[in-house]
Amino acid sequence: MSNTLIKNIGILAGILENTSAPIRGSALKSLNEIKNAFVFIKDDRIADYGCMRELPSDYAADIHLDASGRIVLPSWCDSHTHIVYASSREQEFVDRINGLSYQEIAQRGGGILNSATKLRNASEEELLEGALKRLDEILAMGTGAVEIKSGYGLDVKSELKMLRVIRKLDKKHPIKVRSTFLGAHALPSEFKNDKKGYINLIINEMLPEIHNEKLADFVDIFIEKGYFDIDDAAQIMEASKAYGLIPKVHVNQFNAFGGIRAMVDQNALSVDHLEEMNEEDFEALRGKKTIAGLLPNCSYFLGIPYAPARKMIDQNIAIALATDFNPGSTPSGNMNQVVSAACIKMRIAPEEAINAGTINGAYAMNLDHSFGSITIGKKANLSITKPMDSIAYLPYYFGINPIDKVLISGSVVKSH
Repeated sequence: MSNTLIKNIGILAGILENTSAPIRGSALKSLNEIKNAFVFIKDDRIADYGCMRELPSDYAADIHLDASGRIVLPSWCDSHTHIVYASSREQEFVDRINGLSYQEIAQRGGGILNSATKLRNASEEELLEGALKRLDEILAMGTGAVEIKSGYGLDVKSELKMLRVIRKLDKKHPIKVRSTFLGAHALPSEFKNDKKGYINLIINEMLPEIHNEKLADFVDIFIEKGYFDIDDAAQIMEASKAYGLIPKVHVNQFNAFGGIRAMVDQNALSVDHLEEMNEEDFEALRGKKTIAGLLPNCSYFLGIPYAPARKMIDQNIAIALATDFNPGSTPSGNMNQVVSAACIKMRIAPEEAINAGTINGAYAMNLDHSFGSITIGKKANLSITKPMDSIAYLPYYFGINPIDKVLISGSVVKSH
């Protein structure tokens, strides 16, 4: 291992001494910045940081990086993706342009079932190769930790295949990968009229195999009309507890019918989407540990409402921002674009959006102990931007990749 010194940093942002809880409320607007700063990395960890005038003269570094006129941030922590898939779905993109809704496309055999059909026919090696390329793409845009879900297999063999690929990604790629079992993503065609039978398959066959192979960190369910209801989710959550899987759920994407409160009561780590909210939902989340995972690029791509992030922040609800990278509703893993969209369409401040995409994203993956902030002892997963004078410039100058260098565990892995 080697030591690295980043010096003359224009703005060092995302500094936290205490990371014992997600940032929420008015605190979300502070990035704890230092101007004209340094970061000293020993092996793979942040060992020190501060103003250049305080830089100890005896710090010996093998690698010196000059970040004059640039911003150094914690790498993005993308807490909601579906990066493992077999094929793109651009025809559905055209169908939506021609007037079909997401639900109508699904009813015609498109959507999740389209991805399931293609994934079942793909080999593990093909899935791994495609996902590694996507991880390379998001790494170049500053992502250092990511959660990846299954849910395009929808049978025992194919769900296990997806989860094995996700585990291999964590071993083969520099990005830290967390794995989520999303068997309850949709009803496969063979169980179209037998939801109870499919839930029994999840509980009695999928979960034990996943546990035996240690393939997942979390369990997820798509709670939505036409998919799975609150009782279905509770049943799967209860069964998952025996295997130590932590709940994270899709909820309130198209309809609000009590799913958020039910999942908060299940101690869900995060409830994601939340484009449709009622007052009961705000009350259920206010001040709770459960994080609201918001996905603005999905709203942009599908033309659906944006989650009310401003109201959530003002009501002391902890939010995280993520990409929802998937072939159907969000074919992009660009966290920089997510931050821009959150500022432009959700009306939140750049500092709030960056905190939501770094430290709060880390909390939404149970990675806050090692990722998501400039904290002594944490992994040195950092992004160095291209030249820019202010934090606001990062989301303002949208549509390009603002990241110049990416460090993972203290080593430069991408440089433009």
